[in-house]
Amino acid sequence: MSFQIWLGFVLACWIISISPGAGAIASMSSGVNYGFRHGYWNALGLQLALLVQIGIVAAGVGVLFATTPWAFWAVKWFGVAYLLYLAYLQWTAPIQSIDIQQEQSTKSRSKLVMYGFLVNMSNPKAIVFLLAVLPQFLDLSKPQWSQYAVMAVTMVTIDLIVMAGYTGLAAKVLKLLKSPRQQKYLNRTFAVLFSCAAGVLSLVHQ
Repeated sequence: MSFQIWLGFVLACWIISISPGAGAIASMSSGVNYGFRHGYWNALGLQLALLVQIGIVAAGVGVLFATTPWAFWAVKWFGVAYLLYLAYLQWTAPIQSIDIQQEQSTKSRSKLVMYGFLVNMSNPKAIVFLLAVLPQFLDLSKPQWSQYAVMAVTMVTIDLIVMAGYTGLAAKVLKLLKSPRQQKYLNRTFAVLFSCAAGVLSLVHQ
């Protein structure tokens, strides 16, 4: 993976991590209920699940590319179509209030880690998304596992930073998301970003 391709991947990681999803909601919930220092253990569980999912995608894609010559193009256009589908969903997403109930009891660190792990692992869309995006940044002339390792470290590092923001600023973020106008602008901003990402991926060549 060249430095230029890695920079493109870094940008994609920021877009993926910042866009609201199950992990962001879990982090905000943990921040509201337990504070930053304790609630942030939830983010560790999210990243453990992410590493497992990246491993699954890396193993499957590696075998696919090695045995099927046209697989790169199939995965490429699947990725483009899926990103456009996400853009459509984001653009047409209904405005919904986010209501997180505060808990009275405190979960242990291990329970928070497990909670974060289960949130990510129980979301099948996460693996589909990784399958649609990660292969686009591979240099097929070089070993794939080393490239996936670089992508995994990059993605986990960025996601930890973003989840720290969601956890530490939970109250402020929730106020923004509860505003219909803010939600609408946020949804459509990410719809445009997903569409732009789809356009970039359509220009990628093997």
